[in-house]
Amino acid sequence: MGWKIRATCILIAAGCLPGGCRRRDMEFVTIGTGSMTGIYYPTGGAISRMINRKFKQYAIKATVEATGGSVYNINAVLAGDLDFGIAQSDRQFQACRGLAEWTDRGPQTDLRSLFSIHPESITLVASLESGIRSVEDLRGKRVNLGNIGSGHLQNAREVLAAVGIGEDDLAAERVRALEAPSLLQDGRIDAFFYTVGHPNSSIEEATFGHAKVRIVPIEGGVAGRLLEHWSYYSESTIPHAYYRRAANAQDIASVGVKTTVITSVRTAEHVVYAITREVFENLDEFKELHPAYKTLTRTDMLKGLSAPIHPGALQYYRQVGLDRHIPADLVAP
Repeated sequence: MGWKIRATCILIAAGCLPGGCRRRDMEFVTIGTGSMTGIYYPTGGAISRMINRKFKQYAIKATVEATGGSVYNINAVLAGDLDFGIAQSDRQFQACRGLAEWTDRGPQTDLRSLFSIHPESITLVASLESGIRSVEDLRGKRVNLGNIGSGHLQNAREVLAAVGIGEDDLAAERVRALEAPSLLQDGRIDAFFYTVGHPNSSIEEATFGHAKVRIVPIEGGVAGRLLEHWSYYSESTIPHAYYRRAANAQDIASVGVKTTVITSVRTAEHVVYAITREVFENLDEFKELHPAYKTLTRTDMLKGLSAPIHPGALQYYRQVGLDRHIPADLVAP
């Protein structure tokens, strides 16, 4: 990455903006997602297909990039290496306020949001042999916290902090989520964290090996401290029906964040408008992409945002009356 393409074409783009017909350059945009086994990658793919099939109307060509996840996407968008990215709501919150990875750089005031999508639950998977039945049992165990630059690494750290466990109190690994199931099945780790929407193929893979596993609940005092301390967390439930081979006998309580679509203040308004409009106008089709999207509503997609709404997205929300659901502090002056 780090390169961008812009081709000038003699195209007439009509009807996409209230300004009527006008001649303009063809736009090439890239959407940063996550690993190919997670939900971010097909989400980015669906958004790109929606905009690409309206090329005659918008003169926009979108491509999808598999990336390291939330932190990478935010930084790449801010640097101009990506036009759009998918990121957890907590990472958006931290970037806007200059927290976590952005402590030294301060608040990232150029970050902008479009909308949020599905909820993501902090998912802790452990082998039965490890004896791990709660977060407190992780002390002294071999645990994959997540790769550097991923949202679930920070979530894992916050869960551990809620029970007073530091990274030095366990044998911490920091590999990608798609590598963790095989490490667990091979007995090289005892447990792993993955913040993700459900059902998920990596979690399913972890339940299908010879080593029996349990999805460990994050509840009670642990959940209470997370909910009290961080505004971006909310209670969530992982349906047992998605992972019947796990040792759990019922749905698993956890806490989670939301997936958000982000861009920078430099992205052209007509591009952001087009992407926002296509997703919202084709929401029923979008919801068919993944079971995690089944309960999505247009108003839900305006929750969990911390960065100011990009003017291009706000233009669409005002046209359809959704702007009344947007907190005033998210409307940039």
